[in-house]
Order: sequence, then C-alpha cells, then structure tokens
Amino acid sequence: MGVGFIVLFLIVIQFFDTDKNIAAVTSKNAIEKHYRVPAHVQELLKASCYDCHSNTTVYPWYNNIQPVKWWLQDHVNSGKRHFNFDEFNSYSKEKKLKKLDEVVETIKNGEMPLASYTIIHQNAKLSDTEKSAIEQWVKDVKKQIE
Repeated sequence: MGVGFIVLFLIVIQFFDTDKNIAAVTSKNAIEKHYRVPAHVQELLKASCYDCHSNTTVYPWYNNIQPVKWWLQDHVNSGKRHFNFDEFNSYSKEKKLKKLDEVVETIKNGEMPLASYTIIHQNAKLSDTEKSAIEQWVKDVKKQIE
C-alpha cells in the first residue's frame, strides 16, 4: 500500500497548478525604461538574472511536473522579493543604490547566478569579462541615480 499511495499522491498533485511569472507587458518601472542598458549587458541580465529577478520567467520543461513546479515558483517569488529588475524604478533612491551594490557583490562573490541554476542553464554562467561589464554598467547607473 505504501508505494501505491505515493504513486497516487504524485498523480493527484499534478492537477494543482501555480501562477506563472509571465508578464504580458514590460512594467513601467523596468530598469531599462529609466536607465541606459547596453545591449550586451541586457543580454547578460536576461540570460543570468531575469528568470528569478524580473516579471517574466522562461520556464524549463520540468516546470510542468509537481512538486518541482511548486519549488521553482517559490524560488522565483523569493528572487523577486529580493530584487526585481522590472520594478526597479519603484524603489527609493537608497534602495536602488543598495540593490545595485548587491548585484555587483553577489556576482563578484560567485553567489549569483546560483550554481543550481547554472547546472541546467549553462549560458547563465558569467565570465570575468561579463562580470566586469555588469559592474561597469552598475557604476554608470549609480552615477545617474546619485
């Protein structure tokens, strides 16, 4: 009965869905609507950051399987709570500066993008040159804010 119950449980939970993080339009508060983001930096941010830190996630195929879907959605929601590129301009001046510092710090320290993310999303790994490009862009944005 134990294995049968587990199989039945796994089948039943497939019918429970989560809201997906897919915005129909870009937010009026999106960072690129208020600050210059060079195309190469925008591509890096989209590949390495936006799935968890924007209002639009590109979901992998395995997101259709519960309980993975719950775990991923919780992870995305947590990422957006910490920092959301699409809501950047709604932040106070102090919060903008702090969050930009955190972007540089977490990338330089290898904390972001998460290792668990880059295992499957190989294109999300950032080279030292790419990290430097993001750092320079952050410096430029901070000058505009200050």
